[in-house]
Amino acid sequence: MRPMRRKDREMTREFALAVADKCEWTTVSFVTPEGEPYAVPVSAVRVGESLYFHSAREGRKAECIAACPKVHAVCVGDVERSRDKFTTGYECAMIEGVCREVTDEAEKLSALRAISEKYTPGIMSRFDEEVRVSLPRTAVFRIDIEDISGKAKILK
Repeated sequence: MRPMRRKDREMTREFALAVADKCEWTTVSFVTPEGEPYAVPVSAVRVGESLYFHSAREGRKAECIAACPKVHAVCVGDVERSRDKFTTGYECAMIEGVCREVTDEAEKLSALRAISEKYTPGIMSRFDEEVRVSLPRTAVFRIDIEDISGKAKILK
C-alpha cells in the first residue's frame, strides 16, 4: 500500500481490523474485464485474515474477479458531523487483497454463518433452513488481506 500522506491520521493495524469488524458495509473496488473501475458495497465479515461476502453466482462482480482478482476494499466506521466547522470526523480501514470464490462447502457455510451472525443475529434459529434453500444459488467470496491500513480524523 502506498504511504499515507497525512501521517497524523494514520492508525494502527489493530485499529483498522476493528473498523473492518464493526463497519456496516464495505465498498469493494474491482477492475472489469474491459479495464474499467467498478465498485460496489457489500455486507462483509472478517474472519482472521480474510473478508467474506456473498453474492449471486453470476454477474459483474464475478466477471471482475475472474478477470482480475486483485481488489481494494474500504470499510467506514464511525462518522461524526462537526457542529461548528466544515468537516467531519471519521474512521476507516483500507484493504488490499486477492479475491476468490469459496468452493469448499464447509468454508462457504462457515462464512455465511459469520455474515448472518453479524447482520441478522436475531433470526439465527432460521439459518439452517434458509441456507439449505439458498446455498445452490449463492456465491461466497473471500478477500485474503495482503495489506490493511487505518485512518481516522478525531474531532475536538
